[in-house]
Formats: sequence, structure tokens, C-alpha cells
Amino acid sequence: MQSYPKENHKHSCAICHKRFKYEYELNRHNRVHTQEKPFSCHVCQKSFSWKSNLHSHINIHTGEKPFSCDICQKVFSEKSTLKRQKRIHTEERNYSCSICQKLFRWKETLDKHTRTHSGEKPFSCDICQASFSGKADLKRHIMIHTEEHPYSCPVCQKTFKQESYLKKHNRIHTGEKPFSCDICQKAFTAKGSLRKHKLIHTGECLFACPVCQKSLQSKGDLNRHLKIHTGEKPFSCDFCHKAFLCKSALRSHKRIHTNECPFSCYICQKTFKRKESLQEHLRIHTGEKPFSCDICHKSFSLKNNLSRHKLIHTGELSFSCIFCDKSFSSKANMERHKTIHTGEYTLYFCHTCQKGFRSKSNLIRHTKTHKSGTHFQQERASH
Repeated sequence: MQSYPKENHKHSCAICHKRFKYEYELNRHNRVHTQEKPFSCHVCQKSFSWKSNLHSHINIHTGEKPFSCDICQKVFSEKSTLKRQKRIHTEERNYSCSICQKLFRWKETLDKHTRTHSGEKPFSCDICQASFSGKADLKRHIMIHTEEHPYSCPVCQKTFKQESYLKKHNRIHTGEKPFSCDICQKAFTAKGSLRKHKLIHTGECLFACPVCQKSLQSKGDLNRHLKIHTGEKPFSCDFCHKAFLCKSALRSHKRIHTNECPFSCYICQKTFKRKESLQEHLRIHTGEKPFSCDICHKSFSLKNNLSRHKLIHTGELSFSCIFCDKSFSSKANMERHKTIHTGEYTLYFCHTCQKGFRSKSNLIRHTKTHKSGTHFQQERASH
């Protein structure tokens, strides 16, 4: 693009003093300050400051997408959107922070980042007056007041406040894990999970606790950890007044009182109080066993099952009987052993034939001999 000496720029903006060569350029620029939008869409009446923006907007109504990416062939209605897309392929980062030199693909991202240095929060909620550095952050916040969840999952009908949350949720149904570690090839459903995982390989811990020097992998982890030192538990249950370090722990706890089970299996419709419980349950259907023993390579669907299995190799017997000092590799085995001394045990009764068993696993094996299913009742018994 041809550049001109500044002395040729004779037309100066009275507000910001930016200079232009031609008067029409100054008139066009003045609309930034006056907010004048003289170009209006004949379909939806939306107004624009510049004619070129109106032309791009009209493509939304016509469905025309004249700009095509020569790398991935994706098409766009606006040239500016195509330029943004190309930066994803080239990883071009043209916008640099003047304070910390961090690079960004988009000017809007740089503008938001610079506010972390200045502390500026220009976007304010008109309901509770909370302020935010980004417009998108304010929009997300407002949904707390409106309780609006405009994005709905077509498979399980769960609703979400943001489209990005819905996209992430959909991967539960599709099993898609698009973010893969280039070191060990482990795949993840979310980019943030991959970023956190990579720190295992690099050993990098970006956030250090000023009290105990423990290294944490994210700012959120550090903030939660600091509450251990301060003893702060700002989130209190309005049913039983138990206090918690973080809001998510309180939310999970409240389901004990409400019996709410918001996490539903899309295959068998079984519901769960905790998201982690749903994820563990889904492995029954998928057969996934992500936890592998590094000694014999046997795989498990649950992490605690792997931990118990490893005791076979180490010979560690962590649970001791208080009566005879006999040791066991699991608490369940130790508790079963104690009934020899106490004479008290739990009987699990078969609903079909009323036969009693000391362990639930024995009952489950027994019920398979009946066609009526695996229903049972339990009651305390003693000699």
C-alpha cells in the first residue's frame, strides 16, 4: 500500500487529531466519534457507519459467501472473516502488547489483554454494577441474572448459556477428542485440558504459592489453593450452613439436600449428582479403560481400581485389623475380616429365594442364576 508523507495529510480530526490526506477520509473517520450510521439494511433496518460494512451484512440475508479460504476451502460472507480464518492456518500473530510483548492474532484480543495491565473494566452490568474487561464477559455474566440458556443439546436436551459450552458438551455424545498431545498423543475434549496436560511433560508450573511455594498449573488452581492457608470458606450452604472453598463444591454439596441429579446418561438415561460419576458410568457403555498399570499393563475404568490393583505388585498391606493385627490390601477386605471377631456383619438377601450372603458381590453372582434380575435387600445380622 502506498504511503504518503505526513505533511500531505492536511485534514485533521478536531477530536483525536488524527490526520488524513483527503477530506472524504476525514468525514468517514468522524463517524467513529459521532456514532453516525447513515447506511441502513433494507431487510432488517440495521444501520452501519460505512457502506462496505452494509454490503458485507447483506450477504447474511442472501446467504452469499463469496470469500473462500484456499487452505481449507471454508467459505465466508465477509473478507475480514476470511482474513481471520487464514491466521488460524498460518498462526500469524500481528498484534503485540507494548507492555509485555505477548503476541495475538486478533486486535480485539490484544485490546482485552491490555486491560489486564491497566485494570480497566469498561463494561458494566446495569443490574448489579459488576464491571468486566471484555464485552463477552459481561454478556456471560448477565445470563446469571436472566438464567437464560439459549443453546440446547439435540441429543439429551440439556441447555447451556454459551454456544462454546454446548460444543464441548456434544463431545460427550460423539466421543470426539480433537485436541491431541504432540508428545504422548493423549487426546482431550477441551483445549484447556490439553494445555494443562502438557505441563506434565514440560514440568512447567506457572503459578507459585507465596506461602508454601507449591507450584500450580493455573491461576484458578492457585486461587483455590490459597484458601487452604487463609482458611477462607466463602461459600455457605443455606440448608445446613456447611462452608466450602469454592462455588462448585457448594453446588455439588447442595444436591445432597435437593436430591437433584442433573447429569444424565444419553444411552440408558441413568442420572447422577456429579459430572465425574457420569463420566465414570459412561465407560461401562464405551468399554473405555483409560487407567493402565505401568507394571503389567492391565487397564481399568476407574483410577481407584488401578490404585488397589497396584498393591498386588507392591505387596503393600495398608489396612490392619485392630483385633489381631492381620493386614489387608483394601479397607473392604479388612472390614469383612473384622466380622470374624465382632460377629456382626451385613447380610444381603436375594429377593427371589431369600438366600443371604455376606458380600454384595456374592449376591450379584448368585442373582444371575435367576431370570428375575438382580434386586436384593440388605439387613444387619449378628450371631
